[in-house]
Amino acid sequence: MRDLFVNPASLSRQLNGWRGPEGEPAYRRLSEALKLMILDGRLPLATRLPGERRLAETLGVSRITVSAALDRLRAEGFVSSRVGSGSFTALPTSPAARPAPRLDGPLQQAVPPGVIDMATAVMPADEQVHAAYARALEALPAYLPGHGYEPVGVEALRQVVADRYAAEGLATCPDQIVTTAGAQNALALLLRAATRPGDAVVIEHPTYPHALDAMLRAGLRAAPVAMTASGWDMEGLIPAIERARPRLVYLIGAHQNPTGHVLSAEDEAAVARAAQRVGALLVLDDTLREVWFDRPPPPPADHGPHVVRLGSTSKPYWGGLRVGWLRGHAEVVDAVVRHRPSLDLGAPVMEQLAAAILLSGDPAPLNARRRLLAEREARLRAGLAAALPEWKTRRPDGGLSLWVELPRPDSTRLALAAPDHGVRIAPGTRFGLNGAFDRFIRLPFSQTEADLDRAVAGLASAWRTLDRSAPRKAMTRDHLEPVI
Repeated sequence: MRDLFVNPASLSRQLNGWRGPEGEPAYRRLSEALKLMILDGRLPLATRLPGERRLAETLGVSRITVSAALDRLRAEGFVSSRVGSGSFTALPTSPAARPAPRLDGPLQQAVPPGVIDMATAVMPADEQVHAAYARALEALPAYLPGHGYEPVGVEALRQVVADRYAAEGLATCPDQIVTTAGAQNALALLLRAATRPGDAVVIEHPTYPHALDAMLRAGLRAAPVAMTASGWDMEGLIPAIERARPRLVYLIGAHQNPTGHVLSAEDEAAVARAAQRVGALLVLDDTLREVWFDRPPPPPADHGPHVVRLGSTSKPYWGGLRVGWLRGHAEVVDAVVRHRPSLDLGAPVMEQLAAAILLSGDPAPLNARRRLLAEREARLRAGLAAALPEWKTRRPDGGLSLWVELPRPDSTRLALAAPDHGVRIAPGTRFGLNGAFDRFIRLPFSQTEADLDRAVAGLASAWRTLDRSAPRKAMTRDHLEPVI
């Protein structure tokens, strides 16, 4: 895989506002802005920076200013140089800057009684789920004479999923659907069937932790592309795909987890074309697709046989169903089914029948859930604005959580302190590589209004007690705490 590279135009756009107020030397302001981008994960580690001359021209400053800024970053350990190759982003190796050791304390244990779980973004089951199970139980006897193993999936569910895609304009037949034990299982099956250790995968950064975990455990080399405050940086993403020439490109285009952004139809098509040019599979994770507020995301489009879509019932209905699916063309489906027995032998029949009933049923309960989530999102944002006005939030287009920006990189310490104040949270570092995003936390709004109010009060209390002078150590991928 080629070196990660950020082009000058993309870097300049992300550095918007770096000049700040007058009074501090320009090189110092530039170095601080670049350092923050590295710590936040907007500039992934080992990314090659533009040459000094090109960067100076793009930023409209002297080369001396750029050179002095990079020299300062080198001295602090945030930039390293390779003879003949250029300058690359890095992290300091001093003891105070090293990642925290693996924790075996509160974050690895079950949520204690009385602690609100704000690391889990899911809704409880409603009466619709109960009714679906009752009907599935009535239908189950017809399947009992068989052996019960369904490596491709129950036909009834595959037909319903195919019909739903077709209703949105994406012609699909049941043979293109493989049902799985959730979208995470679908991704694991795809990785086993379509990749080998050492393959590159381009990902958005931040991203869903367990998807990233699965890729790293499969021996893949992640090429992260930073997201901006407004979504995907297409001027960075397309060149990254062309340079990395990955086996997979993985995106959560509908209510991205954790940021809540939605990928436009035009940008999705551009990514699909870039993936096709380099022979990569484009994996579009639609797990949160149905959880929208004001309007649904763009309908799924047919970009060609190299595009695979993942779906799930967990977020819109109930996580306990553990039913998902993979939509792909014949070659992908055949490979997944062929490799599947080494991982599992299919999803449970009963749950697949219940999922088919839910997906083909009355949409009114799901619409009511959307309205309820929108109300809870507004309540959480209002509570944070009142109790923690220095925390920055934005209203997402959908999904189940807020991506909150803290005024300083303290999400790891906050996650450690929060249980003592009645709240469990996932630090921002859980959503990135190499300790990135310690200035962010993901807060779900799927809890009850009373629990959201208590969570805000607990977080405000925990935040006030943090000792700002204590060493700040970012949590790493060794902290494999479940984040749903």
